[in-house]
Amino acid sequence: MSSENKQAVGEHFSLAAMEHARVMTWKAVDQIAAAIRPGMHESEANALGKAILQELGMDRIWHPVLIRFGENTLRIFKERSVGDPVLGENDIFFIDLGAVWDRHEGDAGATFVTGSDPEMQACARAARTIYDEVAIHWRGTGCSGIALYDYAAKRARVHGWKLNIDIKGHRVSDFPHAIYKAGDLGEYDAQPAPGLWILEIQIAHPERPFGAFYEDLLA
Repeated sequence: MSSENKQAVGEHFSLAAMEHARVMTWKAVDQIAAAIRPGMHESEANALGKAILQELGMDRIWHPVLIRFGENTLRIFKERSVGDPVLGENDIFFIDLGAVWDRHEGDAGATFVTGSDPEMQACARAARTIYDEVAIHWRGTGCSGIALYDYAAKRARVHGWKLNIDIKGHRVSDFPHAIYKAGDLGEYDAQPAPGLWILEIQIAHPERPFGAFYEDLLA
């Protein structure tokens, strides 16, 4: 498939609608994070996430709500959580949402910390920092998706974290984007266009069993 075809969109696509989907998905992330408390099971948090998305008026979910606690923050999207952990008083969790709003796909995710563990707090901040650095690099250089993830790995090492190279971002569009299958952002050999690609950053602590995740639309 050509680079042009990998960035194809449907007849209903608009950048304004993609931004609306982005805003609404982040609104859901923030509301879910505020409602998660120590003592909650991971399965309860995932059910809560679905309920909040419905309350906000999404069209539908386009990828499963994914909320990970503790050691499960090291697991990638395609992996199942281990057990059904309870969130601790000093713990870490991330939220990953993919929902359709007005026929356009939103996808957002971030990491949060309960308590005051300084390394967990640093890990959560680092995922966002690395995302921001890579997004700025994309805006400033117009480089390929492949080069973006090479840069992300370098920035993760500079900050003292390990980038999960099995997570490499993906396409979004007007729903259903599956008809515009384009592979991972980290395998895209041309310049990613605004409003079409999700940049995902997942990092791991170099020694302790937890990590952090952050994703957003390149726009």
